[in-house]
Amino acid sequence: MLDERKQRILQAVIQDYISSAEPVGSRTLARKYDLGVSPATIRNEMADLEMLGYLEHIHTSSGRVPSSKGYRLYVDSLLPVQPMTDAEKVMIDKWYKAKVQQLDQVFQETAKIISKLTRNVSLVLAPQISKAAFRCMQFLPLDDHRVIAVLMTDAGFVENRIMEMPAGSSFEDFQRMAKVINGCLAGHTLGAIQNGSLKKIEAEIGDNGLYESAMTLIDKALNSQRKERLYLGGTTEMMEQPEFHNVDKVKELLIMLEKDQLMKDILKAHLGDGLTVTIGQENEYSGIKDCSIITATYHLDGELLGSMAVLGPTRMEYGRTMSLLNYMNSNLTEVIKRLHW
Repeated sequence: MLDERKQRILQAVIQDYISSAEPVGSRTLARKYDLGVSPATIRNEMADLEMLGYLEHIHTSSGRVPSSKGYRLYVDSLLPVQPMTDAEKVMIDKWYKAKVQQLDQVFQETAKIISKLTRNVSLVLAPQISKAAFRCMQFLPLDDHRVIAVLMTDAGFVENRIMEMPAGSSFEDFQRMAKVINGCLAGHTLGAIQNGSLKKIEAEIGDNGLYESAMTLIDKALNSQRKERLYLGGTTEMMEQPEFHNVDKVKELLIMLEKDQLMKDILKAHLGDGLTVTIGQENEYSGIKDCSIITATYHLDGELLGSMAVLGPTRMEYGRTMSLLNYMNSNLTEVIKRLHW
């Protein structure tokens, strides 16, 4: 354990580096922070902190920067409370009310809000929705040979697809088919639609070509709905951070962000763990060894739904970001309830 003076100096170094992105020297700390000791004493303490692995020396500068070990101690023991401001809360609430009408929009807009407020990459893993119920199917005429099929669930997800009308069929046939499908499937969860229901639909429709067209649509739509969805935002904001101005340096990170399944796996590694912080070298993948990931999982009525995360440089505002994710976590649950999950 570090003594109190070393802890205060380490905390000051990290806070100054987070705000300035510049290596921190003893004179800077003595001038800006009320540490109660001389620059020479601060310099000696910083040398000790470097020897213990909490600070690193940038050879082109006389200053020092935090190591992954230093950030870990900071996050675990030295992090000052940084609550959300009322203005930020009002902005988030207004954003949701103005932009969110369907469930998939919740996750998309959540990713946008997080990246906007943190200036880092945001990732939101939306749940599989096999427990959402079929609400209705509708058909809209497009031209003499095609219709637009609209499938909606009670979770607010909507699938739109263009369908060719089988030879000899009319738009009225599609309207009749929608009535049959809605009568047989309404209220069934997506994971519980059984062959018995589909056979009943086939028998009532009668026209095999029409039935096959409908089943192709339902099968594609439901398979799409059952997949987890990853919403990502803020890559541009992240590239504005000083650490990422050199594109060659972050090429591996940019390639990683394009790998949908890999990013899902990273988020799911902490699914159900509450709020977690993985710092620098603690990360498993080489592309994010210079980054930190803060992950929060969200629930509804005790059921785990998914997770959200912020990925950015180790020099991120940990306290503010953790407060934001906690607030988004509780706010997301309320928005989902409003949309009748």
